[in-house]
Amino acid sequence: MKKLKIAIFCTNEWPTPPPQKIFYAPLWIAYWVAEGLAKRGHKVFYFGSKESKLKYAKLISFGIPAIKYNKKVSELIKNPYLNEKVVNFYEQLFVSKIYQMAKKENFDIIHIHPYRRCINFAPFAKIPTVITIHDPIEGLAKHMLSFTKEIPQIFLISISNAQRKPLSNLNYAATVYNGIDIKNFKFNQKPKDYFVAAGRFVPEKGIDLAILAARKAKIKLKLAGGPAKGEYWEKKIKPFLGKNIEYVGMLDYSKIGDFYGKAKGLLYPHRWQEPFGLIFIEAMACGTPVIAFKRGSAPEIIKDGKTGFLVKNLDEMVRKIKEIEKIDRKECRRLVEEKFTIERMVENYEKVFYQILAKKKIKKGS
Repeated sequence: MKKLKIAIFCTNEWPTPPPQKIFYAPLWIAYWVAEGLAKRGHKVFYFGSKESKLKYAKLISFGIPAIKYNKKVSELIKNPYLNEKVVNFYEQLFVSKIYQMAKKENFDIIHIHPYRRCINFAPFAKIPTVITIHDPIEGLAKHMLSFTKEIPQIFLISISNAQRKPLSNLNYAATVYNGIDIKNFKFNQKPKDYFVAAGRFVPEKGIDLAILAARKAKIKLKLAGGPAKGEYWEKKIKPFLGKNIEYVGMLDYSKIGDFYGKAKGLLYPHRWQEPFGLIFIEAMACGTPVIAFKRGSAPEIIKDGKTGFLVKNLDEMVRKIKEIEKIDRKECRRLVEEKFTIERMVENYEKVFYQILAKKKIKKGS
């Protein structure tokens, strides 16, 4: 098959890859896909800030620094009212330049991660625009993505089948599960006597429910994430910290594997429809089973009774905490090696790109 010419963009807010303490999941996915496709011989143009560092893909920065590294601009975005306006301007600037370059460079595929920035540009190009959706399809996202039905050049990639449910009739090209660099997550057969919970300290992630489950089950729980400030932290997390509930802070991404691997299990009583959940596969890669609420992507990612437990409520979570040793930690690792590596993810993106181009040729010839 002929090698493709692919343009990829995620954000200019941070450089690519982002700093170790900043885990910006879509940016890591964009980075891994760009580098993986370039390693496979495709000509990949990666659009990102001038501080970005890629080994295989060609960086196109236009000399523009990351928003967070631009002193004047970074001061502006401290104002919540201005933040989205500034980020939107800089990201749309990059996306507009991609479409300006598209005809001259003869791209086969334009792969965009922030769908909000490209929907208004895609109709002006004959080249397929492939959008990976990273967030739940609800609220404003549901409204905006509904417009893609009217743009035949746009093809959507969901990161789980569950993610599609609110708008199942869009032009989905495929579901491509996220992958991780499994070398960063070492398998641990002999965990210590505690559980963990991690993520952003916001109600939808359910960190407060993980604390409640741990207290009911009378187990030790370690928490990682943040921010360690604001109303949710002050009312739902901080008052319960002590001998058995410990906060370890915001961990570097390089250290998160060690955090998961030493735990008996990961608790994830999420309140929202999780679109994928990198946390699931990161923990399982270390051999750590996951106990999560049965909603969103969890039933697709976790094998109930094999790599963790899917539960309906907090009481059931408490019961399953006591059964965690029934899970074979080697099975957790094996599942990730089989389905959720960077290599598998890149291979699946490559397949989808070829399928889209094949459909385009058929329609053109018919």
